[in-house]
Amino acid sequence: MSDVLLTELVARLADPALVLLDVRRADEYAGVVVAPCDPRPGRIPGARHLDVARLLDAPDVDAVRTLVGGTEGDEVIAYCHSGSRSALAVQILAAAGYDARNYAGSWHEWSRHPELPAETGSGTGGA
Repeated sequence: MSDVLLTELVARLADPALVLLDVRRADEYAGVVVAPCDPRPGRIPGARHLDVARLLDAPDVDAVRTLVGGTEGDEVIAYCHSGSRSALAVQILAAAGYDARNYAGSWHEWSRHPELPAETGSGTGGA
């Protein structure tokens, strides 16, 4: 279970087999709240929102799978602001049978690259 690097994620954004989860709070996902250290608000395009707190509250593997969708073995990449919450999410996702990986650079890294796309607003991918 290796971490995902920025270059790999950029190359795979349009990959339909990839599930990209933003595990930050809803206000961070929407771009309403941004950390002072980040040059811009938002999220990675195509990311679904699933707050790590909801994963932590899931009572069992079936509940995790209901939240995430897909099937056992699906590839899921999680990210947050700095890679800590997403690292925790990856442990839960892996225990539920997903091929889970952490984008450790997370939004902190992504937001520093103005050439990379970003979305704001509540979006439609929330779980």
